[in-house]
Formats: sequence, C-alpha cells, structure tokens
Amino acid sequence: MPYEVRGVVARAPGEPVTVETITVPDPGPGEVIVDIAACGVCHTDLHYREGAINDEFPFLLGHEAAGIVAEIGDGVTNVAVGDFVVLNWRAVCGNCRSCERGRPWYCFATHNAAQKMTLDGVELSPALGIGAFAEKTLVAAGQATKVDPAAPPEVAGLIGCGVMAGLGAAMNTGGVGRGDSVAVFGCGGVGDAAICGARLAGAHTIIGIDLDDRKLEWASEFGATHTINSSGLRNDEVIEAIRELTGGNGVDVAIEAVGLPQTYEQAFYARDLAGTVVLVGVPNPTMKIELPMIEVFGRGGQLKSSWYGDCLPSRDFPMLIDLHLQDRLPLDKFVSETIGIDGVEEAFEKMERGEVLRSVVVL
Repeated sequence: MPYEVRGVVARAPGEPVTVETITVPDPGPGEVIVDIAACGVCHTDLHYREGAINDEFPFLLGHEAAGIVAEIGDGVTNVAVGDFVVLNWRAVCGNCRSCERGRPWYCFATHNAAQKMTLDGVELSPALGIGAFAEKTLVAAGQATKVDPAAPPEVAGLIGCGVMAGLGAAMNTGGVGRGDSVAVFGCGGVGDAAICGARLAGAHTIIGIDLDDRKLEWASEFGATHTINSSGLRNDEVIEAIRELTGGNGVDVAIEAVGLPQTYEQAFYARDLAGTVVLVGVPNPTMKIELPMIEVFGRGGQLKSSWYGDCLPSRDFPMLIDLHLQDRLPLDKFVSETIGIDGVEEAFEKMERGEVLRSVVVL
C-alpha cells in the first residue's frame, strides 16, 4: 500500500516551504523506498525553491541524505531491506558510451525512480531525483549506496552531495598528490570539503581564500595551512598573496568553489605553470569568463570541471565513511546544527547569512 508521510514542499518560486502530507507509492521494478534518518540542508535545495534550477514546481526538497531501506522492488540486488544507505543523485547506467569506456563517474544516462511521489494527486519533482526532506522517499535502486551503519546518519548523509563534491574536486578531479600546493576559493561546505580532500591526499600547502573571517577559521580547522581574506583586495593582490605563500610560483591545484567569474580568474592566474584549475562552484547560467588565449596556451596545465566530485558512489561512499570511522575524515565538523523537519525555511535563512556550514534535518 502507498505510504502517507510528511515532506517539505516548495510550491512556487520564492515562496516559503511548507511541510505537507505526501504520498509515496510502492516501489516498482528497480526502485527502493528509504526511511530517511537525516538530510542536510544544501544550497541546491534553496536554488530549487527559488526556481533557479527549473520551473517544475511543486518540488519535494532534500537530497543529501542517509537512511534505512524499507522496501525494494523487483530486480533490486544491490541493497536489501534493512541496509543503511547514503543516497546519491547519479545512479550509473552501466551501458552508456562513458560507462562502456570504463569511466562510469561520467555516466551520461544516470536515472531516477520511474514513478512519482504526489501531493493531493499532483506529481512532485524530487530535488535531484531524491526528495529526502521526508519521512520516506522513493528512489532508483542505484541511488542507494550501502555503507557501514556505525556512522551516525546526520554525518553519513553529507557525503551524498556537498562533502563528496568538494573532496572529489581535490582527490578525483584535481588529482592532488603528496607535496602539492593547493588553493581553495570559497570556504563554505564544498570548499572546506576540498580542503579535507587536499589534506587527505598529502598536500603540503593548502590555502583557503574567502571574504569572511568566520569561514576562514573553519577552513583552518579542516586543514588549511594558510588563509587569505580577499575582502577589498583586487584580483592581482589575491594572486600575489597566493604566490608569496608558494615561493613565487603559484599553486599546483586551484579549486574554485564559488562559481563566479572573478574567483575563477583568480584561480586561473594563481596556479603554477602546468597547474590545474578545478571548477566545482556552480555558476549562474548567464555568467561568462574571458581569458586571453595566449595565457590559456602559455600557462599550460589543465582547466577542468568537477561533476559531483567525479565520484563513483559505490566506490567512494563506503571509503569515505570508513575514513570517518577511522577518525581521518571529520565529517562531524560539517554539522553546525540538527533541526526538525519544520526548520528548513529557517535553515535556508541561516545558510544565506553564512552562519552555518550545514543544518541537518533529523527525522
């Protein structure tokens, strides 16, 4: 029988979210129902509420989640009822041209549950195909990744989006290695996760750049060896400050976790010759960047974009949970507060004011 559960819904652009009773259907072939234990409040959910992703309202928000598999549909073999899982928004197909080339982290045909959850008979659009600000949610089986249940759900769920994006930008996309120097532009949740990733990978120098001293303090706690408050500094002054910390050379890997042309330009020029720039911050679709082609050619190296940290959830999620349980990855430091399902709108306001890294809904 379908389930009637509470969920956080955005009905129209810019309107405050509300907690509604939604209907979750029984899982069909290849689908699973997950009892949500915890779900982080990510900036992407706010983008959905604002209509900045698309206009397919009403949305069922929430996507950075962990929980217990409650029911499985026909043909599901990767998880079983009772498994503790972290949800992901890129269920790898295994058959597209990227998967067949052995690069499933670039899968071009990721999929979601075929059925829809509903509100008063109206189909809901689940955020990133998940919709986890709810007591239960329906996802494709490939979106549920089994991990060690020893990890608390309020920290485990964070690797489902922001933490994985940042860690992966450093470790997977950026290829940070032992002795490297790294600059991270933007020290919010994703940027601090990139700092964690750089530290895990053995970077020698890790520079956090932000406008907010509070965020720079967080960056230091996560492993930044140096910080730069770029408020009031010109682009060339930020670049020079980074060069001064790296023997005049610039960094091996520059990670842009803001999504602005100005900070991307800083990252481009703040790297060493043959260095790598990684864009993991999500830009507004109208934004443009202009660079002299001779500089793109002459500086060499790589300009890369990081899709979901170029992760493979089945490989990376269990590994990151294990690192946390070994006290090598401080996921708990990302949790600024835990809240109830009624606190999402207030959490959005705190996030916009820069007061929290992550508010986490606990159900």
